[in-house]
Parts: sequence; C-alpha cells; structure tokens
Amino acid sequence: MKIKGNIWKFGDNVDTDQIIPAKYLSISDPKELSQHCMEDRKNNFSSIVSLGDFIVAGNNFGCGSSREEAPFVIKEIGIKAIIAKSFSRIFFRNAINIGLSVIECPDLVDESFEGDEIEIELESGKIKNLSNEKSYQAQSMPDFLLEIISAGGLINFVKKKYKNKEEEKR
Repeated sequence: MKIKGNIWKFGDNVDTDQIIPAKYLSISDPKELSQHCMEDRKNNFSSIVSLGDFIVAGNNFGCGSSREEAPFVIKEIGIKAIIAKSFSRIFFRNAINIGLSVIECPDLVDESFEGDEIEIELESGKIKNLSNEKSYQAQSMPDFLLEIISAGGLINFVKKKYKNKEEEKR
C-alpha cells in the first residue's frame, strides 16, 4: 500500500492535550471535535490539512493521557500516517486500533521540512521524500498490524475475521 502526501512538522513531546485539548472532550460529534485538532500548535490546523497529508514529529509523540480521541481526531481530519522519531506506547497502540499508521523514522524527521511531499510504502517501510529525492528505510510494520490498519482499525478487523469464521462454518 503506497500513500503520498505533504508533511506537517511538529517537535518533541507533543502530548495528547495538545492534539485534542481536554476541554473539548465533551463534544460528541466527530467532525466538530476534530476541528480542534492541534489548534494550540498550529492555527486552523484542521482546516488547512489536505486529505492524505502526514504529521512528521520528534520524540515521544502522543505522550500524556491515554485518550483515544487523540489519534481519532488526527485521522478524522485526513492525516494518513504519523512519522516520528518515537511514540508514546499507548498512543501508538491507540492509533493502530483505529487504523492510523504510525511509523518511526528518525532520519526523515531530521532531514525533512514542512510542505515536503513524501511517499510511503507501508509494507516495506520505504519512504521517499519527493521534494529532496532522499529515500529512507523505516522499520516495516508486521503483517498483523498492516491487516488491522487495512481493515480500518481493530474493531473492523475483528468483525471481518468473525464474519469469515462464520462463513467457513456454513
């Protein structure tokens, strides 16, 4: 699976309260909630992101509380993947659970700029910065995580597996 888009850069220690401030967690409408994604970091971020763009960030992305809304609002505004030097482990798992790709690639983080266009092959972990023609090798994702992401998240993955098991019984 190849995905292509533009980079939005963030630094180290972007916590879940910066991704979606707690004061908005009472909003139940996903579109309205996602309008507040990263609002304290980049003004009008949710309205200037294009479908298929990427967040590229430093160390410890998604630290802080374990709120599932953080990766959800990122995915909801159209971000296809987050590439960082490292992730908070609970954020990493929450992202996978909702079908959002998370990739560790420190060299890309150090050598890219906001607005660069990149292309990612999720299966192999190959990333190409189309703006500067540099290529990078991130750790490839295990097949079972790719299956969860391809299914659109863990719930859809389990539903698909359950449906397949039921059909096999018939």
